Amino acid sequence: MKKFGKALYIGLIFLFLYLPIFTLVFLSFNDSKTPSSTWRGFTLKWFREIFSREEWIEALINTLVIGLLAAGIATVIGVAASVGIMAISRRQRIVILQLTNIPMVNAEIVTAISLVLGFALFGISLSMGTILFAHICFCLPYVILNVMPKLRQTGNVAYEAARDLGAGPFKAFFSVVLPDIMPGVVTGFLMSFTMSVDDFVITYFTRPVGINTLSTLIYSQQKVGLRTSMCALSTLIFLLVLLVLLVRMFLTGRTAADKSTNGGV
Repeated sequence: MKKFGKALYIGLIFLFLYLPIFTLVFLSFNDSKTPSSTWRGFTLKWFREIFSREEWIEALINTLVIGLLAAGIATVIGVAASVGIMAISRRQRIVILQLTNIPMVNAEIVTAISLVLGFALFGISLSMGTILFAHICFCLPYVILNVMPKLRQTGNVAYEAARDLGAGPFKAFFSVVLPDIMPGVVTGFLMSFTMSVDDFVITYFTRPVGINTLSTLIYSQQKVGLRTSMCALSTLIFLLVLLVLLVRMFLTGRTAADKSTNGGV
């Protein structure tokens, strides 16, 4: 009974979390122009409508391009920043990490307005570049958050050994340190990509007129009424994020299996 009670409790929690998403996915296949609890038949036309509308395709491309570029650039900067943070004293490291955590706990509206004011102060017009810069700033702390624990686990022993054997600083890092911290790097990249795709507030304030991502497009369409095609689009976003998480789980499990095998040898 105790095990059954625990399983029931966990099941209710997951039901509470995912029932709205399952409802969204279910309604995206309903043959009705607006989301309705009345089932009118199974259809895929709302998914076809997404790919037949130019503005939706453009928003999807903008979302993926911004997400991939922001995650990639933030990952490179975050890894370099993490290595630099590990090289300073412990007291300075604590201060830097606390400052790094501020953007994650700070309200997104504050970050968005701060970025807009910064662009205006330097006379920078809003463009795709401002959206990308804002997303990089937004994603960078998540990379550092995932890379720093791996650097702590790795330590400096392997790096110093490679240096003693004649490897240069860059070769020692890319040949010894980077493979050890790669799970944290991949996790930081995937988390940054997910957060970038999910973001609305920062994108809304830093975008110029005429450029939309999926989040801003859905918001603008919501003003004229919720359509089932929006449910279909949200379903695609959910599947995209789910795919990213599955890739992350696969890579993490594969890395753990490789380490276990090498340790056994």
